Amino acid sequence: MTATTPPPAAPSPLVREVSARLVLQLSAPADLALLVAAARTPGAAVQDELVVDHDAGPLPEPSRPVEVAVGAPGRGERMHVLTGVPAGRVVVEYSGRLTPAPAGADDDGSAGASAARELETRELEARERFELNRPSRYCPSDELVAFAAAEFGTRAERGDAELADAVTAWVADRLVYTSGSSTPFDGAVQTLLRGQGVCRDYAHLVVALARALELPARLAAVYAPGLSPMDFHAVAEVRVEDGEGGARWQVHDATHLAPRPALWRISTGRDAADTAFLTSLRGGVALREMAVTAVVTGGDLPADPAGPVLLA
Repeated sequence: MTATTPPPAAPSPLVREVSARLVLQLSAPADLALLVAAARTPGAAVQDELVVDHDAGPLPEPSRPVEVAVGAPGRGERMHVLTGVPAGRVVVEYSGRLTPAPAGADDDGSAGASAARELETRELEARERFELNRPSRYCPSDELVAFAAAEFGTRAERGDAELADAVTAWVADRLVYTSGSSTPFDGAVQTLLRGQGVCRDYAHLVVALARALELPARLAAVYAPGLSPMDFHAVAEVRVEDGEGGARWQVHDATHLAPRPALWRISTGRDAADTAFLTSLRGGVALREMAVTAVVTGGDLPADPAGPVLLA
């Protein structure tokens, strides 16, 4: 009898445990929007909790967090909205255990459901292809068209993947990561001129240069195990066509501060204006403290590969 070798066991899923704590001081009643919850990507197991405490006691019923779906259907992004929060000290605490979906977990086996998803995906791709190739608040790509063409060439000359990699490598080489070097009002052009910034500045410059080269690009806010210094993280996603009619949104992180396979999406948008972790719609709000954690459990932190990486 010939002994057979059993197939190798499937690798354990890369489980993340994440948290965020915000301490706010409200000088007047405020309406708040929070983008701190991990996206419920299709098939993933996201066990999480958001708790909001007020120094005056429990929040009134109308002021308690309401979860609202945001972003493209199928990405599972969520905003929590709080209306009429009374003045005082507010503590927001979010925690989550995130287990990615096994292959095929979001497939219900229905031909009709599969066709509906395919149609939804095509419609979304068509819309984002144009929306995410336009200038935006922090990514004025129209101001960088001539510069980008002179520095990198064109899509016809180099192809999408090569161009996207070249932009990311150039930004990584050109900028110096410097905490506190930018303001909330700085965009990609200010970052380019200054030559330094933090993760959102790196991502904005990659996005703006990619769009200037006619590559649709967007910004993703993520939890990033391995990031140092630990914080919410921002990366670019660039739409790369394969030359055979297909395209994928590849993650590009010019900071190289965290391994891309460990990232978990929070929100996605044109730039940081769409992905801010805290937005005040009225009232005076001051952020007094903030702490973010993101770790991988049940295994080692993965290495960052040389090739493309996709966010769920």
